[in-house]
Amino acid sequence: MYKLLIVDDEPLVQVGIKSMLKWDELDISIVGTAMNGEIAYEMIEKHLPDIVIADIKMPLMSGLELAKKCRDTIGRFPCFIILTSYEEFDFVKEAIKYQVVDYLVKLELTPEMLTTSVQKAVSYVNEHRLADLHSAENRRETHLFKEKFYIRLLHNLFESKEQFSMQCSELELVFDYDDYTCCYMEISGDRIDSLATGEQLNLYNSSLQMVQEIASKYLPCQVISLDLKHFVIIFFMNQTQAADSAHVISEALSHTCTMIHNYYNVTILAAVGPTVTDPMNITYSYTDARQTFVNASAELPLVFYDQAANTPKAPTLFNMALFRDDLRRAFDEYDADALHEIITTIIDLFEVHPSHTVQALDAASNLLYLSITLLTDGEEILAEIYANEPNGYRSLYGLNSMSQIMNWLTLFRDGLCDFFRLHNKDYKNHIVISVKKYINSHIEEKLTLNDVAAVFGISSNYLSLLFKKNSDIGFNDYITQAKIEMAKQLMENDNLKIYEIADRLGYESAFYFSKVFKKVEGVSPREYINQRL
Repeated sequence: MYKLLIVDDEPLVQVGIKSMLKWDELDISIVGTAMNGEIAYEMIEKHLPDIVIADIKMPLMSGLELAKKCRDTIGRFPCFIILTSYEEFDFVKEAIKYQVVDYLVKLELTPEMLTTSVQKAVSYVNEHRLADLHSAENRRETHLFKEKFYIRLLHNLFESKEQFSMQCSELELVFDYDDYTCCYMEISGDRIDSLATGEQLNLYNSSLQMVQEIASKYLPCQVISLDLKHFVIIFFMNQTQAADSAHVISEALSHTCTMIHNYYNVTILAAVGPTVTDPMNITYSYTDARQTFVNASAELPLVFYDQAANTPKAPTLFNMALFRDDLRRAFDEYDADALHEIITTIIDLFEVHPSHTVQALDAASNLLYLSITLLTDGEEILAEIYANEPNGYRSLYGLNSMSQIMNWLTLFRDGLCDFFRLHNKDYKNHIVISVKKYINSHIEEKLTLNDVAAVFGISSNYLSLLFKKNSDIGFNDYITQAKIEMAKQLMENDNLKIYEIADRLGYESAFYFSKVFKKVEGVSPREYINQRL
């Protein structure tokens, strides 16, 4: 049911509007009335109505002033129907600037006019609610894609420089800096361990938000979440900033860690990797930062890679790059068999080398980070797999023997493979749906299988196979049909020439476009236009 507020300084007008229509039949509930704009604004904040019918002139605050204030402070809702005792075009023009859907003259008002106006307001509400919902979904989807992008970057999971560039372009990410440095960080403290999972998540997210805000005041940076204990900062620098990077990064991290400790009473340890010039090499800065992290402690909370020579030599980390291609494919395709084989191979390797506890812990940590970030709702998935463990999946960080780590990895393997098998079909359908949405929103561009696959971080062969198995037509046929449908809309709604439509839809010539159009529709573009005349 839609909520309506009536605002007019004349009580008789209020009563008249309330009694003019059977509001419940229009699925509308009147939440109240107000005598002036100031009282109305307070009621809007309290009741959050969808529609406001307001007099254009009232004491303290006019109807237009009320609409403007709502638009500036609340947003696109509520929408307004403005009442006046006279008609004046200047008022109409000003009303259009605010979310005013109609403009009615009181003396001419009839139930039919009011019904039409209210129905117009309801249509506005429905349309913009749906738009807001889609916008929120798109923002969330973009955020998830960016998170996955950075995890792929840290773990060197891009197939090629071209795939990296395509995803950068699609996500509007710019890597035109001269230097990049990774910082691997851990947040800990007795307070965290005593909190419930939801409270830990809130504390962690609040901490990361503060880290981003503080650190970015020193250098451009990106904070990437790994799990509820670890995160990464990538610092971006031009040549001038890089010359003094160690000092600036040290100051940024020291200030950040102090502020986080003061606000949330938690401790942050950090290790800074070496500087790299190619963004594709950020993975090496990240790996070296993690290698250096073993030297961080309460006494030395911030360690730089070039200081490692003066500290005890850290054990070599596990080389996950050996499994890079297989891991990428397993996560991209929800391939339970491939994932089972990879993790079983890793377990077998460590069972042959039982003294390599640090490397085993590192391998398990990397697999954890990948699953949490590359899988939609990865945190919840891992929490369910380790629901019977006292500290959930974070029990990993308290393990100190090879047998304990292998047991953790075995549970990880079996639980995640079961999840992959259960959701494989749904995931594939989701990929196809997402690709179709992408095609439809980029239909005026030249689209190739390789380029679209690169945007989604999957192989072109796999994308082609997905379309064959999970769609009624193939990838190229879908693009062709989508372009022809758009061409038909342009022919019906826009006064465009055929060669202009061909060019707009990315065809190399009007002749080729006409040939494709006739193959799909059975008639040429000119014949199709003539049929519509």
